[in-house]
Amino acid sequence: MNVLTCKPSNLQTLTMTLPHKFYNRPTLTVARELLGARLVRISDGVKLVGIISETEAYFGFDDLASHAKAGRTIRTDPMFGPPGRAYVYFTYGNHWMLNAVTEKEGFPAAVLIRAIQPLEGIDVMMERRQGRDTLGPGKLTQALGITKSENYADLTESTSSLRIEAGFKVPDKCVTIGPRVGLNTTPEPWFSKPWRFLVKETIADIR
Repeated sequence: MNVLTCKPSNLQTLTMTLPHKFYNRPTLTVARELLGARLVRISDGVKLVGIISETEAYFGFDDLASHAKAGRTIRTDPMFGPPGRAYVYFTYGNHWMLNAVTEKEGFPAAVLIRAIQPLEGIDVMMERRQGRDTLGPGKLTQALGITKSENYADLTESTSSLRIEAGFKVPDKCVTIGPRVGLNTTPEPWFSKPWRFLVKETIADIR
């Protein structure tokens, strides 16, 4: 891996699972602060870890790019809480997408995890991806073996097979903020909302 030229503000990687209160905050705040966190998956007895390097925020009934615009349905039910749970859905007839539910219970909001940079269990992830990268929401779920079974998973539970741990803080100078991608026919102003957060550089293998 290439080294992150914008050094993280704390080089000691923390492995404490992010608590419920971390997610029970404004979605944009959570989306930004998830950058640098450790996405952990225990799959077939193997621990797989990736550093979250890209996120997108979706929240409220008025956000016409969000599934919540259709109201509370069987599919969107996880978005309504409690915060800190996983919302996993199938899209384009081909990909599973992983989201972390945010804000107070009853309010539809979530952060889409769009990319990770592999840290542990790299060989397993690369085998599943046939040597290709994990920079995409469907790519990372394939690498980590995430499917519908992980829908509603408690991301705050330290013994969960799918959880998010504190990692390191990514400085603002290392982050690009811009419009969400893949929204197709979503109308303005939702199409251009700057609710996507991306780490500019490749994250170093910090342990």
